[in-house]
Amino acid sequence: MTTLTAQPGLTTVADRAVGRIAGRAAMEVPDVLDCAVTARVTGGVTTLDARVDLRYPAPVASTAARVRAHLVERVSALTGLQVSVVDVSIGVLRADTAPVRRVL
Repeated sequence: MTTLTAQPGLTTVADRAVGRIAGRAAMEVPDVLDCAVTARVTGGVTTLDARVDLRYPAPVASTAARVRAHLVERVSALTGLQVSVVDVSIGVLRADTAPVRRVL
């Protein structure tokens, strides 16, 4: 008679799935209008490269820092992965409303 011993399984999360999770998390940050994130998972560690479009006139440096911190926190919590590097680049600054055209 053989005895079966319980062995824990291994759960892997695909790069694309981590990128989508991170993209949704970035949209939770105020002043972020759009975001595209690519992720690379190696073992239990991931690196993220985020390109965000911001609302004009958002402060670029502080908003990028908030995005970076939020991605580290949320991706770690949702995936169980350690986030080693988060690169944030700003794509476009967009105004909320269409500019008002004035005739002189």
